[in-house]
Amino acid sequence: MNLLLSTLLRLLYSDIVIWAVALILLLLLISLLIRQRKQSKLLSYELEQLDKMSKNNVESEFVLRAMKLSTWHLNPKTMMMQVDSDFKDSIGIAMSSPEGSNLKDVEKYLHPDDRTRVTKALRGLCEGNVAEYHEEYRMMIPATNMFFWEESYATVVDRDVEGKPTSIVGTTMHIGERKEMETALIDALNKAEESDKLKSAFIANMSHEIRTPLNGIVGFASVLSVASSDEERQSLVDLIQENTHKLLNIIDNIVNLSKIESGQDKLNLTEFEINTTIADLADGFRGMLKPGVELKTVFPVVQQQINSDHARFCEIIRNLLSNAVKFTKKGSIAIGYDKPKDNRMQIWVKDTGIGIADEHLEHIFDRFFKENAFEPGTGLGLSVCRTMASSLGGTIKVSSKQGEGSTFVFDFPLY
Repeated sequence: MNLLLSTLLRLLYSDIVIWAVALILLLLLISLLIRQRKQSKLLSYELEQLDKMSKNNVESEFVLRAMKLSTWHLNPKTMMMQVDSDFKDSIGIAMSSPEGSNLKDVEKYLHPDDRTRVTKALRGLCEGNVAEYHEEYRMMIPATNMFFWEESYATVVDRDVEGKPTSIVGTTMHIGERKEMETALIDALNKAEESDKLKSAFIANMSHEIRTPLNGIVGFASVLSVASSDEERQSLVDLIQENTHKLLNIIDNIVNLSKIESGQDKLNLTEFEINTTIADLADGFRGMLKPGVELKTVFPVVQQQINSDHARFCEIIRNLLSNAVKFTKKGSIAIGYDKPKDNRMQIWVKDTGIGIADEHLEHIFDRFFKENAFEPGTGLGLSVCRTMASSLGGTIKVSSKQGEGSTFVFDFPLY
């Protein structure tokens, strides 16, 4: 009986041990499964975050390239610059090296006019003399002589125990388009200021030049009725006609210049005989010559037909002759032409007048320019000549020596 009871107790104890071990194993299995599930969730989360980070990097890279923005790190100790994202890659200017570039090598590509300034500012940041860096400069495109504009910002992000910079981060932006816009705005401003000056000069010149002949016309006309003799009356009439001619010439110059520059006056090509045309124009100025001055015409052939705009041709010759007559007090004036060559012709007007100073030769065709401010005239005659010559596809050049005379050459194509 005792043996049976002992056996039963041994079996019962054995079952309890087995069940206890099984329970412990079950608990361990459940704990392992829970832990594995947590790790699986953590891994899934980390993978999800990694995927998001990857997508953000792609988006950031896209945004940086779209904005033509580079990011970089600079180690002040080694002076090595590591470019993280480079806009220059996308526009084919340069490729950043994976191992980085020495700052001295980068500085070699700076424009000579910017190199000292930018180098000083960047090295001041590396030495801890300044906390931030901001510069605009030009960089050379490797293997070319071309430059492009950049704007860079940088700041110190880490320092050692002594406060010296150990890490610098910066951004660089391509600002070529902005610089072009700035240049265009500056040019527009300069043109607007120049236009305003020209307008003021125009008003000042015109108010004086128009008033002078107009006063003559009004003044002489007012005393015409009280003239004591036919000779005096005729003299007054001649003076009125002379001032009327001056006034009409001023107005014609203004109208002709504005028509051509506004594009309203189109070319009217016709065929005409040049000898007769020049001779008739010269005859119109013989009565204005100073005593003792001779006006000659020089024609290499008896007849020469050309095809051009007759009105503009005559206006150019008329202004050149008027200029020569005004400034030639002794000697002679000659007008002629050379035989056409390569379907072009040159007409020249030579005089023995006062000539033009060397420093004024480049301005002689500018609007309202007068070498002597006290000389009568608007300063528009030669400017009209140049504008009309250009409209015909030609040019006007001058050579002169002060005190000895001037030569104007009108070169134009034959249509």
